[in-house]
Amino acid sequence: MKIARTPGIFVTGTDTNVGKTALCAGLVCRYRRVMPVRYWKPVQTGSPEDDDTAVVRKLASCTDAETHDCGVRLPRPLSPHLSARLAGERIEIAGIRKMAAVGSGWIVEGAGGALVPLNDSELMVDLIRDLGLAAVVAARSSLGTINHTLLTVEALRARSIPIAGVVMIGEPNAENREAIEAHGQVEVVGEMPYFQVLSSDDVNHWAIAHLDPDSILESFLK
Repeated sequence: MKIARTPGIFVTGTDTNVGKTALCAGLVCRYRRVMPVRYWKPVQTGSPEDDDTAVVRKLASCTDAETHDCGVRLPRPLSPHLSARLAGERIEIAGIRKMAAVGSGWIVEGAGGALVPLNDSELMVDLIRDLGLAAVVAARSSLGTINHTLLTVEALRARSIPIAGVVMIGEPNAENREAIEAHGQVEVVGEMPYFQVLSSDDVNHWAIAHLDPDSILESFLK
């Protein structure tokens, strides 16, 4: 079944805690200058202690219109399927889709990586495809990232999900970047450092100066 394309991007990771939330804040800072944008975290585990929407709102100094704080919120900081099971709930993509809102400029953040289970039959990658979004892959820059990133790219392409680009996070590594671009046939649209102190000013300055300098993501957001 062909899925209609939605104007926006879905930030998925090669791993958990890779830096997706800070990257989403950077994307809001980068693209709000040229179009209305809106951040959404459909599935959040570890809630309310972990609240990526609040983090993005703070780091990107978001207005109310720039966040969509509606989704599945689960208490234990585990894989979505397990956190839901322990809470006596079941995550359904059909239910998540009903929480979505219309419009363009969506910056949607996943939970964990592309193949994280949502339930016993649906994965995060199925949600990306169902929402009709292109993927931005948040990848570590360190040893092991080539394999992890190429596997993520392969999983996305196997489901006909467009890959808007890759953002590498950590110390710059030219060899790893070259290998990912060459073997994955993808564009690395940014290299985000690990910020010693994660602040709104640092994220904003980095995003405006260094994130997606060729505006590759713009066509996916419109």
